[in-house]
Amino acid sequence: MFIAGFPAGAWGTNCYLVAPAAGEECVIVDPGHQATAGVEEAVREHGLKPVAVVLTHGHIDHVASVMPICGARGIPAWIHPEDRYMLADPERALGRSFGAQLMGELTVGEPDDLRILEDGSVLELAGLRLTVDHAPGHTGGSVTFRTPAAPELPPVLFSGDLLFAGSVGRTDLPGGDHDALLESLARVCLPLQDETVVLSGHGPQTTIGRERASNPYLLQVAGADAAEPGAARRGI
Repeated sequence: MFIAGFPAGAWGTNCYLVAPAAGEECVIVDPGHQATAGVEEAVREHGLKPVAVVLTHGHIDHVASVMPICGARGIPAWIHPEDRYMLADPERALGRSFGAQLMGELTVGEPDDLRILEDGSVLELAGLRLTVDHAPGHTGGSVTFRTPAAPELPPVLFSGDLLFAGSVGRTDLPGGDHDALLESLARVCLPLQDETVVLSGHGPQTTIGRERASNPYLLQVAGADAAEPGAARRGI
């Protein structure tokens, strides 16, 4: 499997292009604010052909480039139904205004071909198998995407803003729920193999084993630490 990733825009949100190999069809994960140029550069450099966009959740820092990317290439996007409203009304999703200067850079709305993610479904796209796990907490419609292990390659978890290296996503925005996030960590992350590579919405990559051993939130849900974690949380 081939993955090209880069941080984009005002919030440094990680966007990923995932393909069976360089030179083949690919899926774009979370093309957020100002991600279009980075996507085009990766497509040219690695000979990729985007065939779909998949979204871990609906916050504007993860979806701001969906309309131009899908529109230019005539490809579909997938999102969980609970976060669908955020595509057309990103300020409602955050409970605050971006201000006219930033909003002038954004193209909000739904792409022509918008499809709905379901918990436990498996997307067969670009020669890939992506298992969808509904993981509410950061938003009501947050999901993760899992790829299976392959010969000499570990499984990969695209965690969105559920799990970061050393931390988790914030839950103080509209639709956030801290208890739900902890439940999602326990249900979605803890059962995964230690070697699973975690590619999150912000910050560096990590592994489930590393986070199981040191992330205060995973330690809490695993019962190893009853104290309230104090690590900083990221995401908008």
